[in-house]
Amino acid sequence: MIAIVLLSFFLSPLLAGNSQPVWAQEKDFVLPESGIHYPGGFDANTIGEVRGKAFDPLTPASGPVQFRLASERETYIVLASPQWYWKDLQVNLSNGTEVRVRGSKSLGKDGNLYIIAQELQILPDGKPLAFRGEDGYPLWKKAAAGSTGGRGGAGSSQRGMGGGFGGTGRGKR
Repeated sequence: MIAIVLLSFFLSPLLAGNSQPVWAQEKDFVLPESGIHYPGGFDANTIGEVRGKAFDPLTPASGPVQFRLASERETYIVLASPQWYWKDLQVNLSNGTEVRVRGSKSLGKDGNLYIIAQELQILPDGKPLAFRGEDGYPLWKKAAAGSTGGRGGAGSSQRGMGGGFGGTGRGKR
């Protein structure tokens, strides 16, 4: 009898199908083309800020929303957040949009420069949109654990998170 109870306990998640929400399914993985770990590849020691124009936004069903960022000196591939979080923040990014991105910079095995975004600001006067906290932890994981997302959810500039470039207006921890 005990064996049947234990067996049903361990098998019930498998038999129930994939009932986990999308955010719970996200695991750290390596992006094949770049070799970059996502979302866990954020390195606080490499944080920088880049201003330029956004091109070729890509919103895949899984993995990070990404776009090319052409600055005066270099071109980067920006890795932002899962598409559901991007949508919750209501980001409207089209080709040629001027942006400022703060995040962890790295060189991919494909020779491209990457930024794992912490904050994105659509210029000239858009509010900063936060993807990660000051410690680099993905805010979409916090949103999934304690918020319904949407406007004003964790990471939204409307809740004081991310508060701007240069360290002003940081939200509560």
